[in-house]
Amino acid sequence: MLRPVCSADGAAICAVYNHYIENTIISFEETALQTAEAEERIRTISAKYPFLVWEEEGGEINGYAYANTWRARSAYRHSAEVSIYLKNGFQGRGIGRELMTKLLAELRKTDIHTLVAGIALPNENSVALHEKFGFIKAAHYKELGFKFEKWLDVGYWELILK
Repeated sequence: MLRPVCSADGAAICAVYNHYIENTIISFEETALQTAEAEERIRTISAKYPFLVWEEEGGEINGYAYANTWRARSAYRHSAEVSIYLKNGFQGRGIGRELMTKLLAELRKTDIHTLVAGIALPNENSVALHEKFGFIKAAHYKELGFKFEKWLDVGYWELILK
């Protein structure tokens, strides 16, 4: 079931996201997210942008997607960055596709014109998902991040909504 996030989802968001922080290059954060931090992010982001969770029967959250501010300067106010995370092991079940479909539908109801997705590379699954929805690669930065004792590339994909 897809639904809007609520502040009570903080611990579940941490459970999904911290896997990526602690075990992968997909997130450039390096310290596990605490529940209070997740609740604050939920509050801040969902006040302005769509923030959705995929909740299984029984209440387990196995994925989430949201839009957030692309850049702080006012001329960027019609742009947003999108992020999507699935619980480890839940890839390939259509959850990402459902989350992205609903997220884009919600964003089309807003004044957002352009979406950006930053993807740590390599990440074939994320690239494929975004390109399936019409995102086009707009930039590739070499050695932009440093995690797990190695330099990491980042690609940026964009989608013009309107």
